[in-house]
Amino acid sequence: MKDVQNSRDRRKIPIRKVGIKGLRIPVTVMDRANVSQHTVATVSLTVDLPHRFKGTHMSRFVEIITARRGDISVRQIGAVLRETLERFDSETAQIEIRFPYFIQKAAPVSGAKSLMDYECAFLASMAGGEDPHSLDLVLEVRVPAQTLCPCSREISDVGAHNQRSIVTIRARSRALVWLEDLIAIAEAEASAPLYAVLKREDEKRVTELAYSRPRFVEDVVRGVASKLRSDRRITWYEVESENIESIHNHNAYALVVGPDSGPDRPAPVRKRRSRRR
Repeated sequence: MKDVQNSRDRRKIPIRKVGIKGLRIPVTVMDRANVSQHTVATVSLTVDLPHRFKGTHMSRFVEIITARRGDISVRQIGAVLRETLERFDSETAQIEIRFPYFIQKAAPVSGAKSLMDYECAFLASMAGGEDPHSLDLVLEVRVPAQTLCPCSREISDVGAHNQRSIVTIRARSRALVWLEDLIAIAEAEASAPLYAVLKREDEKRVTELAYSRPRFVEDVVRGVASKLRSDRRITWYEVESENIESIHNHNAYALVVGPDSGPDRPAPVRKRRSRRR
Protein backbone atom coordinates (compact mmCIF):
# COMPACT_ATOMS: atom_id res chain seq x y z
CA MET A 1 0.00 0.00 0.00
CA LYS A 2 1.14 3.53 -0.68
CA ASP A 3 2.93 5.20 2.26
CA VAL A 4 1.36 8.68 2.14
CA GLN A 5 3.04 9.86 5.36
CA ASN A 6 6.46 9.15 3.90
CA SER A 7 5.81 11.17 0.76
CA ARG A 8 7.64 14.45 0.16
CA ASP A 9 6.40 17.81 1.45
CA ARG A 10 7.66 20.82 -0.51
CA ARG A 11 6.72 23.64 1.89
CA LYS A 12 10.11 23.36 3.66
CA ILE A 13 8.68 23.78 7.15
CA PRO A 14 10.06 21.40 9.83
CA ILE A 15 7.79 20.38 12.70
CA ARG A 16 9.27 20.48 16.19
CA LYS A 17 6.76 18.05 17.76
CA VAL A 18 4.33 15.64 16.14
CA GLY A 19 2.68 12.61 17.72
CA ILE A 20 -0.20 11.66 20.00
CA LYS A 21 -1.84 13.27 23.03
CA GLY A 22 -4.50 12.10 25.45
CA LEU A 23 -3.72 8.36 25.48
CA ARG A 24 -4.90 6.91 28.82
CA ILE A 25 -2.99 3.92 30.20
CA PRO A 26 -2.32 2.21 33.56
CA VAL A 27 1.03 3.15 35.11
CA THR A 28 3.09 2.29 38.16
CA VAL A 29 4.61 5.11 40.21
CA MET A 30 7.16 4.87 43.01
CA ASP A 31 5.46 5.47 46.38
CA ARG A 32 7.58 6.33 49.40
CA ALA A 33 5.13 4.78 51.88
CA ASN A 34 3.95 1.76 49.87
CA VAL A 35 6.86 1.07 47.45
CA SER A 36 4.63 1.47 44.40
CA GLN A 37 1.25 2.91 43.48
CA HIS A 38 -0.95 1.97 40.53
CA THR A 39 -2.77 4.81 38.84
CA VAL A 40 -4.03 5.88 35.41
CA ALA A 41 -2.03 8.35 33.31
CA THR A 42 -2.71 10.50 30.30
CA VAL A 43 0.26 10.23 27.95
CA SER A 44 1.62 12.38 25.14
CA LEU A 45 4.46 11.05 22.96
CA THR A 46 6.04 13.11 20.17
CA VAL A 47 9.05 13.36 17.84
CA ASP A 48 10.43 15.97 15.47
CA LEU A 49 9.60 15.79 11.75
CA PRO A 50 11.98 17.11 9.05
CA HIS A 51 10.57 19.50 6.49
CA ARG A 52 10.81 17.01 3.65
CA PHE A 53 8.34 14.47 5.11
CA LYS A 54 4.59 14.92 4.77
CA GLY A 55 3.66 13.11 7.97
CA THR A 56 4.50 10.51 10.57
CA HIS A 57 2.98 7.14 11.49
CA MET A 58 0.67 7.81 14.45
CA SER A 59 -0.06 4.13 15.10
CA ARG A 60 3.57 3.51 16.03
CA PHE A 61 3.32 5.84 19.03
CA VAL A 62 0.39 3.85 20.40
CA GLU A 63 2.19 0.56 19.72
CA ILE A 64 5.25 1.71 21.70
CA ILE A 65 3.13 2.64 24.72
CA THR A 66 0.63 -0.22 24.73
CA ALA A 67 3.32 -2.87 24.20
CA ARG A 68 4.33 -2.32 27.83
CA ARG A 69 0.81 -3.08 29.14
CA GLY A 70 0.98 -0.89 32.22
CA ASP A 71 4.71 -1.26 32.78
CA ILE A 72 5.28 2.45 32.19
CA SER A 73 7.05 3.98 35.18
CA VAL A 74 9.77 6.55 35.71
CA ARG A 75 12.35 3.75 35.40
CA GLN A 76 11.11 2.89 31.90
CA ILE A 77 10.90 6.42 30.49
CA GLY A 78 14.41 6.30 29.05
CA ALA A 79 13.71 2.98 27.33
CA VAL A 80 10.44 4.29 25.87
CA LEU A 81 12.17 7.34 24.41
CA ARG A 82 15.09 5.33 23.03
CA GLU A 83 12.67 2.98 21.27
CA THR A 84 10.76 5.97 19.91
CA LEU A 85 13.95 7.49 18.50
CA GLU A 86 14.85 4.22 16.85
CA ARG A 87 11.39 3.47 15.44
CA PHE A 88 11.06 6.94 13.92
CA ASP A 89 14.76 7.57 13.26
CA SER A 90 14.20 10.96 14.87
CA GLU A 91 16.48 13.62 16.29
CA THR A 92 14.38 14.19 19.41
CA ALA A 93 11.57 12.47 21.29
CA GLN A 94 9.39 13.80 24.11
CA ILE A 95 6.95 12.19 26.52
CA GLU A 96 4.52 13.60 29.09
CA ILE A 97 2.96 11.26 31.64
CA ARG A 98 0.28 13.00 33.74
CA PHE A 99 -1.48 11.15 36.55
CA PRO A 100 -3.30 11.57 39.86
CA TYR A 101 -1.17 10.59 42.84
CA PHE A 102 -2.67 9.75 46.23
CA ILE A 103 -1.24 10.30 49.71
CA GLN A 104 -2.93 9.20 52.91
CA LYS A 105 -3.15 12.13 55.31
CA ALA A 106 -4.31 12.33 58.91
CA ALA A 107 -6.37 15.31 60.06
CA PRO A 108 -4.36 17.53 62.45
CA VAL A 109 -6.45 17.00 65.62
CA SER A 110 -8.86 14.09 65.21
CA GLY A 111 -6.38 12.02 63.24
CA ALA A 112 -9.11 11.04 60.76
CA LYS A 113 -7.39 9.46 57.75
CA SER A 114 -8.26 10.13 54.13
CA LEU A 115 -6.67 10.03 50.70
CA MET A 116 -5.59 13.36 49.23
CA ASP A 117 -5.02 13.46 45.48
CA TYR A 118 -2.42 15.56 43.66
CA GLU A 119 -1.86 16.15 39.94
CA CYS A 120 1.64 14.98 39.06
CA ALA A 121 3.64 14.47 35.88
CA PHE A 122 6.89 13.18 34.42
CA LEU A 123 8.06 15.41 31.55
CA ALA A 124 10.94 13.87 29.63
CA SER A 125 12.84 14.33 26.40
CA MET A 126 15.80 12.67 24.72
CA ALA A 127 18.11 13.54 21.86
CA GLY A 128 19.26 10.92 19.37
CA GLY A 129 22.75 9.50 19.63
CA GLU A 130 24.62 7.09 21.83
CA ASP A 131 24.92 9.19 24.99
CA PRO A 132 22.97 7.37 27.73
CA HIS A 133 22.84 10.58 29.77
CA SER A 134 20.86 12.53 27.16
CA LEU A 135 17.58 11.90 29.01
CA ASP A 136 16.12 15.12 30.40
CA LEU A 137 13.56 14.38 33.13
CA VAL A 138 11.43 16.95 34.94
CA LEU A 139 9.12 16.12 37.85
CA GLU A 140 5.97 18.18 38.21
CA VAL A 141 3.49 18.42 41.10
CA ARG A 142 0.37 20.59 41.39
CA VAL A 143 -0.49 21.08 45.04
CA PRO A 144 -3.73 22.69 46.28
CA ALA A 145 -3.30 24.62 49.52
CA GLN A 146 -4.79 27.52 51.46
CA THR A 147 -3.43 31.07 51.61
CA LEU A 148 -4.62 33.94 53.76
CA CYS A 149 -4.05 37.51 52.57
CA PRO A 150 -1.56 39.45 54.76
CA CYS A 151 -2.98 42.79 53.63
CA SER A 152 -6.54 41.79 54.47
CA ARG A 153 -5.52 40.59 57.93
CA GLU A 154 -3.58 43.79 58.59
CA ILE A 155 -6.37 46.22 57.68
CA SER A 156 -9.41 44.29 58.95
CA ASP A 157 -10.79 44.60 62.47
CA VAL A 158 -12.24 41.09 62.24
CA GLY A 159 -11.12 38.22 60.03
CA ALA A 160 -9.29 38.16 56.70
CA HIS A 161 -10.05 36.74 53.29
CA ASN A 162 -8.42 33.52 52.17
CA GLN A 163 -8.41 31.41 49.05
CA ARG A 164 -7.31 28.14 47.57
CA SER A 165 -3.86 28.33 46.01
CA ILE A 166 -2.49 25.96 43.37
CA VAL A 167 1.27 25.62 43.84
CA THR A 168 3.07 24.03 40.88
CA ILE A 169 6.65 22.79 41.19
CA ARG A 170 8.78 21.50 38.32
CA ALA A 171 12.23 20.21 39.15
CA ARG A 172 15.24 18.42 37.73
CA SER A 173 17.46 16.47 40.10
CA ARG A 174 20.73 14.56 40.22
CA ALA A 175 19.35 12.02 42.72
CA LEU A 176 15.99 10.55 43.65
CA VAL A 177 13.42 13.12 44.75
CA TRP A 178 10.11 11.73 45.95
CA LEU A 179 6.88 13.32 44.81
CA GLU A 180 6.06 13.48 48.52
CA ASP A 181 9.12 15.69 49.07
CA LEU A 182 7.94 18.32 46.60
CA ILE A 183 4.35 18.16 47.85
CA ALA A 184 5.49 18.66 51.45
CA ILE A 185 7.55 21.73 50.48
CA ALA A 186 4.59 23.32 48.70
CA GLU A 187 2.22 22.70 51.61
CA ALA A 188 4.73 24.00 54.17
CA GLU A 189 5.08 27.34 52.38
CA ALA A 190 1.33 27.98 52.09
CA SER A 191 -0.80 29.29 54.95
CA ALA A 192 -2.25 25.82 55.58
CA PRO A 193 -2.54 22.47 53.80
CA LEU A 194 -5.78 20.93 52.53
CA TYR A 195 -7.35 17.66 53.67
CA ALA A 196 -10.04 15.41 52.22
CA VAL A 197 -11.65 14.85 55.65
CA LEU A 198 -11.78 17.33 58.53
CA LYS A 199 -13.80 17.10 61.76
CA ARG A 200 -14.93 20.28 63.54
CA GLU A 201 -11.88 20.33 65.78
CA ASP A 202 -9.69 19.96 62.69
CA GLU A 203 -11.44 22.84 60.91
CA LYS A 204 -10.74 25.06 63.91
CA ARG A 205 -7.04 24.12 63.87
CA VAL A 206 -6.63 24.60 60.12
CA THR A 207 -8.47 27.95 60.14
CA GLU A 208 -6.36 29.27 63.01
CA LEU A 209 -3.17 27.99 61.40
CA ALA A 210 -3.93 29.85 58.18
CA TYR A 211 -4.71 33.06 60.12
CA SER A 212 -1.37 32.81 61.92
CA ARG A 213 0.54 32.29 58.64
CA PRO A 214 -0.61 34.92 56.10
CA ARG A 215 0.98 34.52 52.65
CA PHE A 216 0.99 36.45 49.38
CA VAL A 217 1.58 34.47 46.17
CA GLU A 218 5.00 36.12 46.17
CA ASP A 219 5.71 34.67 49.63
CA VAL A 220 4.72 31.19 48.50
CA VAL A 221 6.93 31.01 45.41
CA ARG A 222 9.89 32.57 47.20
CA GLY A 223 9.53 30.20 50.14
CA VAL A 224 9.33 27.14 47.91
CA ALA A 225 12.22 28.33 45.73
CA SER A 226 14.38 28.92 48.79
CA LYS A 227 13.91 25.33 49.95
CA LEU A 228 14.52 23.90 46.49
CA ARG A 229 17.64 26.01 46.09
CA SER A 230 19.08 24.62 49.34
CA ASP A 231 18.37 20.99 48.35
CA ARG A 232 21.59 19.57 46.88
CA ARG A 233 19.62 17.02 44.84
CA ILE A 234 17.82 19.73 42.85
CA THR A 235 19.63 21.08 39.77
CA TRP A 236 16.82 23.27 38.39
CA TYR A 237 13.36 24.34 39.47
CA GLU A 238 10.34 26.36 38.42
CA VAL A 239 7.66 27.38 40.92
CA GLU A 240 4.23 28.84 40.23
CA SER A 241 1.51 29.90 42.63
CA GLU A 242 -1.98 30.89 41.56
CA ASN A 243 -4.55 32.08 44.08
CA ILE A 244 -8.17 31.41 43.13
CA GLU A 245 -9.33 34.63 44.73
CA SER A 246 -12.39 34.74 47.00
CA ILE A 247 -13.16 38.50 46.86
CA HIS A 248 -11.82 39.39 43.38
CA ASN A 249 -12.94 38.26 39.93
CA HIS A 250 -9.33 37.63 38.92
CA ASN A 251 -6.59 35.37 40.24
CA ALA A 252 -3.25 36.37 41.75
CA TYR A 253 -0.18 34.73 40.18
CA ALA A 254 3.59 34.50 40.67
CA LEU A 255 6.45 32.56 39.03
CA VAL A 256 10.07 31.87 40.01
CA VAL A 257 12.55 30.05 37.75
CA GLY A 258 15.80 28.53 38.96
CA PRO A 259 19.27 28.83 37.38
CA ASP A 260 18.87 26.82 34.17
CA SER A 261 17.19 27.06 30.80
CA GLY A 262 14.03 25.23 31.87
CA PRO A 263 12.04 22.20 30.66
CA ASP A 264 11.70 23.52 27.11
CA ARG A 265 15.41 23.94 26.50
CA PRO A 266 16.31 22.68 23.03
CA ALA A 267 17.84 19.24 23.00
CA PRO A 268 21.30 18.78 21.46
CA VAL A 269 21.13 17.88 17.79
CA ARG A 270 23.06 15.07 16.20
CA LYS A 271 24.15 14.85 12.59
CA ARG A 272 21.10 13.83 10.62
CA ARG A 273 20.93 10.56 8.77
CA SER A 274 18.60 9.75 5.93
CA ARG A 275 15.58 8.18 7.55
CA ARG A 276 13.29 5.39 6.54
CA ARG A 277 9.77 5.78 7.78
